[in-house]
Amino acid sequence: MSTQTDTEIVEVKDDVVLDNGPDLRFKASQSSTGRMVEHREHPTPPETPLEYVQQEPELAWGKIRRHLQEPFSEFFGTMVLILFGDGVVAQVVLSDGTKGDYQSISWGWGLAVMIGVYVAKKSGGHLNPAVTLSNCVFRGFPWHKFPIYFIAQLLGAMAGAFIVYFNYRSAIDNFEGPGIRTVGLNTSSAGVFCTYPAPFMTRGGMFLSEFVASSILMFSIFAFVDAGAGDLTPLCLFFLIFGIGACFGWQTGYAINLARDFGPRLVSYILGYGSEVWSAGGYYFWIPMVAPFLGYQDTGDDGLEVRIWIFRCDSMQ
Repeated sequence: MSTQTDTEIVEVKDDVVLDNGPDLRFKASQSSTGRMVEHREHPTPPETPLEYVQQEPELAWGKIRRHLQEPFSEFFGTMVLILFGDGVVAQVVLSDGTKGDYQSISWGWGLAVMIGVYVAKKSGGHLNPAVTLSNCVFRGFPWHKFPIYFIAQLLGAMAGAFIVYFNYRSAIDNFEGPGIRTVGLNTSSAGVFCTYPAPFMTRGGMFLSEFVASSILMFSIFAFVDAGAGDLTPLCLFFLIFGIGACFGWQTGYAINLARDFGPRLVSYILGYGSEVWSAGGYYFWIPMVAPFLGYQDTGDDGLEVRIWIFRCDSMQ
């Protein structure tokens, strides 16, 4: 028997097994040259017996919580959106401009969207039925979740509007008069809760204004995702919403969100602002419900603007 060690070939004779304790055994063989050649043998570690851990049965509340995490995330995110958004409008309007101006409103809504998206991170931070629909159409978001998200967003917006109303009720009484709630007047507080168009706007102009603002919003969201903004997306949205408000918001109030407009509008009707919340502006209320959906789909993965002009939003597929 021969063993090769580096460049020397030696003939092994008279193998001797030496014991150096339980952790190491080696075989010493005497070569034809009289040298002792060691062959170390490391013992195989003993097999660790498998441990079987019995899984505890999931409690009923755990199952409920697991299924409701996303809806509640959208609910609270949209509620926070309205708390900050309608809150800043209330402060500017009810103080008659002494505690802020239009730019304050633009900054406030930007902050509202940023914080709302952070709060609703668990669910993706949609906060807007049109955003959820775009995700269903272009990103493979489960369609069965759309009505759940829609209801959660609408209820969250209503909850936020109720909180803003009761927080500012004394200021509203001071602004309009005790128990007086009006729409469309210079002393009206209805605009705190939802959007109303400027008096000079035509029906087509109203729709176009909301359509353009909604398209810009969704187009930019797709761009943020393609650029890999990640956790910075809410901050990007902060500046985006401020920009939309500062540049495109004056004519219609840039609702760009059915839940943001219809939910608080319904609350204002419940709280006594009357049927004018629906009829004002030539029944303008339906435009913020429809235009955002069309604007968002226009900038989707197969939308006209994205498909022809800029990019295909591969990251959204």
